[in-house]
Amino acid sequence: MHNLTLLSQAEKNRIELDKQAAYAVWQVKNAKKGYEVFSELSNNIDDDDDRDFFNHAVSNYKTQMGVA
Repeated sequence: MHNLTLLSQAEKNRIELDKQAAYAVWQVKNAKKGYEVFSELSNNIDDDDDRDFFNHAVSNYKTQMGVA
């Protein structure tokens, strides 16, 4: 078990972005939101590296959850 409080702020941010990506894909899969949710969330991320990380996570979760 890992203590998340010991992580750096950048690592905590990546975990949060990953969670947001998973939730966004789940929302689309379950028809709670449309595909525009991905661009809305991505556009709210200021840092280019974080935006790329988020988009990559979305792609991975789309594959895992069978979302086209």
